[in-house]
Amino acid sequence: MKFNYLKASCFIYFIFQLSFGQQMPIDFSDSADNFSVWGGSSFSTRQSPTDSNNPVGQFEHAASTGGQGFYIDLSSPIDLELQKTITLSFYAFDPNVHTIGLKLERGTNSDIQVDLNMSSENAWTLMTFDFSTVGGTGEYSRLTIIIDDGIATPRTYLIDDIDDGSTPTDPNAIDVEYTDLVWADEFNESGKNAINATNWFHQTQLPGGGSWFNNEEQHYTNRIENSFVESGFLNIVAIKESFADQGETKQYTSARLNSKYAFTYGRVDVRAKLPSGDGTWPAIWTLGKNINEDGGYWDNQGFGTTSWPACGEIDIMEHGLGTVNHTSSALHTPSSSGNTSNTASQEISDVANNFHIYSVNWSPNQITFLVDGVGFYTYNPTNKNSDTWPFDKDQYILLNIAMGGVAGTIDSNFTESSMVIDYVRVYQNSGLGTNEIRANEFKIFPNPASDTIKIVTNEIIDSVRLYSILGNLIMSKSESTHVIDVSGLTPGVYVLNVNSGSKRTTKKIVVN
Repeated sequence: MKFNYLKASCFIYFIFQLSFGQQMPIDFSDSADNFSVWGGSSFSTRQSPTDSNNPVGQFEHAASTGGQGFYIDLSSPIDLELQKTITLSFYAFDPNVHTIGLKLERGTNSDIQVDLNMSSENAWTLMTFDFSTVGGTGEYSRLTIIIDDGIATPRTYLIDDIDDGSTPTDPNAIDVEYTDLVWADEFNESGKNAINATNWFHQTQLPGGGSWFNNEEQHYTNRIENSFVESGFLNIVAIKESFADQGETKQYTSARLNSKYAFTYGRVDVRAKLPSGDGTWPAIWTLGKNINEDGGYWDNQGFGTTSWPACGEIDIMEHGLGTVNHTSSALHTPSSSGNTSNTASQEISDVANNFHIYSVNWSPNQITFLVDGVGFYTYNPTNKNSDTWPFDKDQYILLNIAMGGVAGTIDSNFTESSMVIDYVRVYQNSGLGTNEIRANEFKIFPNPASDTIKIVTNEIIDSVRLYSILGNLIMSKSESTHVIDVSGLTPGVYVLNVNSGSKRTTKKIVVN
């Protein structure tokens, strides 16, 4: 979040990820495991009476003979073609025999339910619901549990470990793997040299008003003191010194580099050590090539047509906005700019002395941030439009250290500190167009789509199913199908399942 001055929310740090509902198995360790209820009942999370370290679900049956129960919508549907049974652990505080009904809804076939009777006073009992006994087939995206339906006595029950035998997917897994190196700077020059002017531009022009945004206190310069390549590393150096430029005198200098390379979709990897000292604010980030920012490289080339944040901003890494060793990532768009909700942070080890690889994987579907190859935050708005997704045009890379401002008071003992960068690498898939996605033996394109989606494979397709992002079945075809008509669908994100024998691929599809 380095372009504009709206920064208030950046003092709030939390792990935040956009998800699309709950996945199986459900162990209540995540707050997303909360169920919806009806009929006056209630549902909450508490600790197990037999293990204080184990969170479980608690269902409160109200004093009513009307229908009561609880349900959850699943992002990955239960597939009875792969697994016919669902298990759960049940706990009651009384000796009565209880009727537990497990119902599957919102599926390819009619709703289906299995009822079991159980007595388990002050003890956990594992229950197995076999849907083959009621002819269960197909996929279902809503799981409903009904206990003691029609009983008027108020009762409390506990539920844990609901499992259909499936393996949960990583919500921060990348959806497109970019493998072809298309642009890089390895900083391999020997000796001490100025930066490669073929790759980088020094942005030094002050914005209107004579100061950089966010109440920063530095001048950016093109001097070798503030940015240079030495012994295989790029050094961006923040220095405490009185420096006059453009009619303004400031007490700190630094450098802000713009890449002369811009791209749409791909992966950026930057291996770096970060500066130390309170008040330092290093960043690795991108801006839309079309940003209207006087003094920026691409604006100087005549591309500046769009103001911030409509140009889009991807903050791959920022440090200094929270405690030491907390790095953050964020997205800035017209729908979420200064007081952004599209952000996440995490603590990593000794950022000033250890190299870490800060990455973003940007596809037509989602933007995933990674540190040392591990994803920790994914941005994937349900409705992609100019307000939420200005990320369908070229972006360029920026590297800089700001001083002070919302990064806080600068340490009075600060003299200088560097961000040391081993390499900057950009990967794309030159063998595939940016509107194609390959998974296993299936190629699904275009994506995004407005009229039709094509499935190219040498396999025999058994079935194709299209779901809403909430798991509602939109379309199902049980025959070999290679073209899906999406022209009548509401713009948004959908989930496409393609099955061929034992092979199965699931992809998020964007409909414009």
